[in-house]
Amino acid sequence: MEVRPAGPEALLVDLDGLDQVAAVGSALRHALDRGRLPGIVDVVPAARTVLVTAPGDGAALRAVRTLLDDVDTTAVPDRDDAGTVELPVVYDGEDLPLVARDAGWSAAEVVTAHTGASLTVAFGGFAPGFAYLTGLPEPLQQPRLDTPRARIPAGSVGVAGEFGGVYPRTSPGGWRLIGRLTDDAPTLFDPDRDPPALLVPGTTVRFRDAGSA
Repeated sequence: MEVRPAGPEALLVDLDGLDQVAAVGSALRHALDRGRLPGIVDVVPAARTVLVTAPGDGAALRAVRTLLDDVDTTAVPDRDDAGTVELPVVYDGEDLPLVARDAGWSAAEVVTAHTGASLTVAFGGFAPGFAYLTGLPEPLQQPRLDTPRARIPAGSVGVAGEFGGVYPRTSPGGWRLIGRLTDDAPTLFDPDRDPPALLVPGTTVRFRDAGSA
């Protein structure tokens, strides 16, 4: 673990991987929930870093450094109680045959594996409301497309590397698409909601096969 300033009002914690990020992020969020870190306004995990911000409060950042001295990044963190979100999916993605082929499964087996997995939001990024989900079965951990698409419809469900995800809005992208959310699925990002993102770090995500649409 390396902790360094990110400007005068933040710290950036550099780590080796997602497990370490989860351990540090969980420790910081639990401390915040217990009122141990007044002055901290945000804890933002990413793939290899955690950003902690405390505008105008150097004492809060010093308290963070002290807390981090006691974090065991080799231990599996307690699961954050951020709730569970179920997302209904129509599994008709244009890359479903490709994903099934590379997994050595039928399309139906891909759907069974995807709906049977309990995924966890590791961090957000790329676009407002986009969550990187961990916990995919290993055969579904497949590389991105060689050539990204210029336009992916909002609600598209995909896999890329070790992550699963759902595109919250229409955008370019290179993930392998296996399905799409139904029209009545929860909104992934609403700027008028608190918090705006439906899928925050620590949330458990389950996908449900909604059949054909």
